[in-house]
Amino acid sequence: MTDAERKLWYALRDRRFAEFKFRRQVPIGRFIVDFVCFEARLVIEVDGGQHADNLQDQYRDRWFAANNFRVLRFWNNEVLANLEGVMTVLAEALAPEPERLS
Repeated sequence: MTDAERKLWYALRDRRFAEFKFRRQVPIGRFIVDFVCFEARLVIEVDGGQHADNLQDQYRDRWFAANNFRVLRFWNNEVLANLEGVMTVLAEALAPEPERLS
């Protein structure tokens, strides 16, 4: 794991974050994801600069979307310098959808 992945994993493991169970380095389809919460169908990728405008990542994201997964991507420096902000984005992504009034 990279330093950024290690830092994020410490915040996610053992149901430390909002009681959601995350797993790391999980194969899904033909891909291996950094982190996944199957309950929320949420994939988290922590990327370095080599992933900027990467066509393979765009293909992966489309594949996950087609298979009912949401993908959140964070830059390594974002996790290292602003973990609180990253966790805020994750909390928003994991929040239950408000019920629609009919």
